[in-house]
Amino acid sequence: MGATSAAELSPAVEHMLGEAIMEQGRHDPTYVAALDINQYLTGVGRRLAAHAPQALSQPITVFAIRDPSINAFALPGGYIGVNSGLVVGAQSESELASVLAHEIGHVMQRHIARGIAHESQGTGMMVASLVGALLAALAGQGDLAMGVAAFGQAATIDRQLGFSRSAEQEADRAGFQMMRAAGFDPRGMLDMFRRLMNAASLNEGTGGAYASTHPLSIQRLSDIENRLSELPPVQVRPDPEFWFVRTRLALLQAVSGDSRRNLQQSLRNEAGTQQGMRKSAALYGLAMLDRQSGDIAGARSYVAQAQALQDSPQLAMLAIQLAAAQSPAAAEEVSAAAWKRWPDSQGVADGRAHALQAAGRDQQAVAFLQARIRQWPDVPEFQKSLADGLNRLGRMAEAHEAMASYYEQTGALPTAVEHLEQARKLSRDFYVQSKLDARIRQVREHLKTQRALLAPYRNKSDGQ
Repeated sequence: MGATSAAELSPAVEHMLGEAIMEQGRHDPTYVAALDINQYLTGVGRRLAAHAPQALSQPITVFAIRDPSINAFALPGGYIGVNSGLVVGAQSESELASVLAHEIGHVMQRHIARGIAHESQGTGMMVASLVGALLAALAGQGDLAMGVAAFGQAATIDRQLGFSRSAEQEADRAGFQMMRAAGFDPRGMLDMFRRLMNAASLNEGTGGAYASTHPLSIQRLSDIENRLSELPPVQVRPDPEFWFVRTRLALLQAVSGDSRRNLQQSLRNEAGTQQGMRKSAALYGLAMLDRQSGDIAGARSYVAQAQALQDSPQLAMLAIQLAAAQSPAAAEEVSAAAWKRWPDSQGVADGRAHALQAAGRDQQAVAFLQARIRQWPDVPEFQKSLADGLNRLGRMAEAHEAMASYYEQTGALPTAVEHLEQARKLSRDFYVQSKLDARIRQVREHLKTQRALLAPYRNKSDGQ
C-alpha cells in the first residue's frame, strides 16, 4: 500500500494539494482566523506529533472551523480541521487531544494519500479534480474554492475516502500511544469515544458528523478499554488555555439570539458552580458578551474577577480591546503590559501591534512586527499587518514585498510574483532591486517545480 500511495501521490504533491486547499479555504466564512485559537490547537497537535510512533512526512497544522457539529477532518499535507462544536463538546483537554491524536494517526499512516491513490485507480475523479484545480491555480486562473477547497466541501474528502475499520483502529492505537507519551490522559480517548457514540445513537445533530466519517464500533471501544486496563492512572496538568479557547469558540458559534442567550445562561451557571480556571473562563465569556452588547463597565468587572482567579492570553487580549474603548493611548499602555506578561502569545502580539498602530506609533509597530516575524516566520498574518504598517509610513516597495511574503506563505504564488514585481518597479535602490530580482526568480522556480511535480497527473485531470 505504501509503495502504491507514494507512486500515485508523493508527499510533495500531497503537501501542495493541502496548501492549495488552505489558500482558498482561508476565504471561507466558516474559517476561524483567530491567531490565539489556531496557535493553541496547532500547539496541541504538534505536541502529540512529536511523540508519533513513526516519523511524519508532513508537519501538523491544526485550524478551527465555525460549525457547531462535532467533527474533525484531515486534509492532504498534514492539515487538520476541527469544528468549533467538537472543542465546545469536549469536557477536558485530553478529550480534544484524543481526536487530534486520531487524526494525526491517519496522517502518520498516510491513510489520506493511500485513500486518494486507491480512489484514483478507480474512477480517478478525486485526483483529477484536485490536480485540475491546482493546475489552474498555479497558472493564476480559476478559483479552487469552486471545486474542493471551501471547507464545507473539503471535509467530504474524508467521507469519500471511507477509511476502513483497520485504518480507524490503526489511527486509534497510534493516537493512544501519542497521548500517553505527550502527557495527556489516554482515558480522554475513551471518554470522547463514549460521548461520540452516545450522540450518534441518540441521532443528535452534534454527533452524526464525526460518526459518518469515522465509523464508531464496539470493537474500537473495547480495544481502547483493554489498553487502558493495562495502564495505571495518570496525573496530567492541563493547559488552562483549553477552557478559554473552548469558551471563545462557543461565543463564535453562537450566532443567533437564542443561542447567545442560552450560552450566557450556561456561562453564568459555570461561573457560579465551577472553581479556578473553569470559573475564570466562564467569567471571560460573560465579559465578551457584555463587550459585544456595549456594556464596557460590566465587561471590565468580569475581566478583573477572572484575572484574579486565572490569567490567560485571551483575558489580556480582551483587556486591550476594552482599553481601546477608552483611548488609543490606554490600549497601547495595556498592550505593553500584556505583551510583557505573554511574550509567546500570537494573539497578544497581534493586539499589541494594532494598539501601536491605533496610537499612531507606526514606526514602533513596524519594528515590533518585524521582530514577531523573526519569532514566528510561518505565521502569514504578521506579514499582512507589516505591509499595512509600511504602507502607512509610505514605504510602498517594502509594503509590496511584505504582501508578497504573505501570499507566498499562503500558497498564492502567482499573486506573490505580482507584488514582488510591483516592489521592483517602485524601488530605486540597486541592491534592493537585485534582491527582489532574486526573489522573483526563486518564486517562479517554485512555481515551475510545482507544475513539474503535477505533470504525471496532468493526463488524469485532462482526461476527465
